[in-house]
Amino acid sequence: MLLKLNELDRRLAAVERVVQNDSLVQLVTRVDALQAEQAELRGMIEELAHGAESTASRQRDLYVDLDQRLQRLEQSSGGEGRLAPGQLPMPSGSDRDNYQAAFELLKDGRYEEAATAFQEFLKTYPDSELADNAQYWLAESYYVTQKFKQALPAFEKVVAQYPRSGKVPDALLKIGYCNYELQRWEAARNALTRVRSEYPDTTAARLAIQRLERMDTENR
Repeated sequence: MLLKLNELDRRLAAVERVVQNDSLVQLVTRVDALQAEQAELRGMIEELAHGAESTASRQRDLYVDLDQRLQRLEQSSGGEGRLAPGQLPMPSGSDRDNYQAAFELLKDGRYEEAATAFQEFLKTYPDSELADNAQYWLAESYYVTQKFKQALPAFEKVVAQYPRSGKVPDALLKIGYCNYELQRWEAARNALTRVRSEYPDTTAARLAIQRLERMDTENR
């Protein structure tokens, strides 16, 4: 009887060891699977972060390139093609046609003509869905010709009259730039800080941060 009990104890201990080993194997397998899944997720996160960074870099480069191209001042090409006061580029066209015509003047570097065209557009089509864009590009036509005293109130009008416009962050940025050029340091800093705080993760915010850092370096 004692021998049978000892045999049962031995067999039970063996079974327990097997069960324990199986549980340990399962636990190790589960940990391995979780670690592999974690590594895969980390890789995906890194890939997404890299993609977002690349996209942001491309957007920043496009923005800066556009700004630089518009700021390459071109002298007047003479009297050819100039707009007469009170006339739109396309008097018989729609608001979109006239907006596009004015914008083409801006892209061609014909800044004074573009300003006239956008002014007339805003007088003729004040309720157009393109009015906020027209007001912004009117301000831009002043800015690229370094008429900062004219550009500043024109950009401020974008923010005041079209607060929901997608042009507001860029207009605020240019308000900061104009004030900077006019040596109104506090006003410049206030506008740039507003861009950074109210429109984070935008190209305008990144450019505002760069200018703020520049001002800090210059102690302005």
